Order: sequence, then structure tokens, then C-alpha cells
Amino acid sequence: MALSYQKKIDPHTSFAVWKIEESIDELQSKLQLKQHEAEFLQSIHHDKRKLHWLSTRVLLRTMLNTDGYIDCRSDDQCKPFLVNFSKHISISHSGDYAAVMISDQSEVGIDIEHMSPKIVKLAPKFLSTKELSFINQTYQIAHLYVCWCAKEAIYKLHGKRGVSLLNDIHLKPFTYQERGKMQAELLAEGSTSILVVCFEKFDGYMISYVLGQAN
Repeated sequence: MALSYQKKIDPHTSFAVWKIEESIDELQSKLQLKQHEAEFLQSIHHDKRKLHWLSTRVLLRTMLNTDGYIDCRSDDQCKPFLVNFSKHISISHSGDYAAVMISDQSEVGIDIEHMSPKIVKLAPKFLSTKELSFINQTYQIAHLYVCWCAKEAIYKLHGKRGVSLLNDIHLKPFTYQERGKMQAELLAEGSTSILVVCFEKFDGYMISYVLGQAN
């Protein structure tokens, strides 16, 4: 199996999507897991979660174009980072797909979600009344997933706990399209950041991604 989709956002940043068709053993054979990683994998009880974890690591290897060991860890806020590569990364997975975003210049955030009608009941938990008012009812499910993925991508970009999707991330009104962008505000650590979030529909999934300020 190869990449399902890859996009170069700018000279420093790209993301890719991997369709998970391999078995756990097939994915694991593509990696060089250290003992602590093998033990962590064994601690995961659900096969789907194992496939998600392994596939993001295989995708990282593919995007970095290396046969060497990739030391991917999580900080104390659960934000993933690379020890032996000077790249910023963000990881997401849902259903049969895994997604990874990489930049050598700025922090990044990406989220991929399989779309289903369940989002309608969940929407008031992450969208304000003002945000719900601009949802296009003709494309309600897809529009809601754009919003959900956008807020998740911003949360991952920020990388620190304590941020509320409902109260601390606010989306400006935008028109639903299968591919587009929006503006958002992140209220965190006593300041407000204005961010541009891009989104696109992909094979029954929604993808949103965002870049931070260049270092």
C-alpha cells in the first residue's frame, strides 16, 4: 500500500494521508521499535488503536524518507515530537485512515475525522450558539465536521491541556465548500491568536489543518 494523498502546503510544510490496509504484523515489520515502544504497543488492547498507532509511525517514516530509526515521543501535554529530526509534527487518525503533518519552520495541527450523522447531537458541546447559526443546513453534517476538525487542529497546534473547544476556540462565519479556509481565534494564556484553518473533504472524511507562526 502507498500514500492515499499527499499535499505540499508551502516549501516548508506538507501533510499526507495513509489508508490502513495492512495487518498489525505488516505495519510493525516496517518499523524499528525500541523496547519501550514495543511494550507500549502491547499495552494497547484494541487492534484498531494498534493499527492507528503503527500507521502514523509508518507514515512518518515515509514522509521523512528515511530507513533510520525515528524517535517519536509525546511531551507531558501529550503533544507528539521528534527527538532526532528537527521537524514539527502533528498526528491524527480515524477509521481506516491516518494523517501526519510536518513542518521544518512552524508548529502545526491536523485532524481527520470520518463523517457520520452523530455529529449533529454533539455539535452544541463544541460550538457556540453564534457558531451554530452559520451552519448550512443543506450540508449540515459536513459543515459541522469542518468546525470540529478545525477546533481539534487548533487544539493540537497549541499543544497544551486546559483549552476548551467550546469556550476558548472561536470560528468566524464561513461558507461550506468541499475545500476552503476560515479564520479562528484561540484564547489561551491571556492572549488571543488569530489563525487561518484550511479544510478539505476526502473520501467520506474531513481534514482540517493549521500552521502557527514561523520560528
